[in-house]
Amino acid sequence: MLALAAGSTALAAGPGDRAKAHRLDVEAQALDTKAHHALLEVYALDQHLAAAQRRLGGLAAQSAALREREDVLAQQAGAARATLEVSQQQLADHLRSLYETGSPDPLAVVLGATSLQDAIAKLDSLSRIADQNQQVVQVTLSARSRVARALAALAGERRRVDAALAAAAAAQQQLASTRSQRLSYVGSLRSRARLKQAQVRSLLAAARASEVKSQQIVAQPTPATPAPAPLPTQQPAPSGGRALTVTATGYSLPGHTATGLPVGWGIVAVDPSVIPLGTKLTVPGYGEAVAADVGSAVRGLDIDLWFPTLAQAQAWGRRTITITLH
Repeated sequence: MLALAAGSTALAAGPGDRAKAHRLDVEAQALDTKAHHALLEVYALDQHLAAAQRRLGGLAAQSAALREREDVLAQQAGAARATLEVSQQQLADHLRSLYETGSPDPLAVVLGATSLQDAIAKLDSLSRIADQNQQVVQVTLSARSRVARALAALAGERRRVDAALAAAAAAQQQLASTRSQRLSYVGSLRSRARLKQAQVRSLLAAARASEVKSQQIVAQPTPATPAPAPLPTQQPAPSGGRALTVTATGYSLPGHTATGLPVGWGIVAVDPSVIPLGTKLTVPGYGEAVAADVGSAVRGLDIDLWFPTLAQAQAWGRRTITITLH
């Protein structure tokens, strides 16, 4: 009677442990699915972050070029200012000389000349000196005014570029922060999934031990080892988005994508001229994915789907399907 009672307790413990292990396994798979979707978002964020970095670099180059132009114009403005000061000083000296010696009377110049030709030359010289001084001052003032207007316009353009540069830097920082948060979230989900999987293994070990003990007590055959849980089924493509009929080929290779990220489930190689990198996809029979890689053989309406094993890739083979772009 005591042996039968102990056997009954062992039999009750086994199914209970297996039921709890199954529930934990389902929860672990749900966590893995969430981590997978979050990782796809990270891949898409990487594409946007790369574009933001390129824009930031272009704006920084524009700002540097505008500063160089400002330096050149500032040098020209300084030269015009120095020329104006010299011209004004020369004109002042000439006027002072005329004042001190008395303004020459044209009649006196004519009477004091040795000849008519000498009188005409002296009068022309006086007129030419006055005209030259006045022209130099006018040209210098015009040049300084023109340089000042150019500097003002350039300063306005540089303020606009610097504002765009600051906005681009803020956008890049926001994208980087969001990417870091999503990666941290993925790590947390995977850590929780590993913990639940460890609990599943512990419960299954306890269940197997209970079954062995009950077999020894009641002499019953060992129950068959349960088949491993199937891979999680992929969700059907959501409604909405743009449909595109493509030829999809399965492959299984280690390494990294063209964007530098490690390969993984949901990574799709595409022709960027047809499907831009970073585009989220829904692939019937495969699930949610993201365009994050390229290939020399991937052209036009061809895509490559990554699988963790060669057997899965061969099982997929090459087929024509209609995907949804989001």
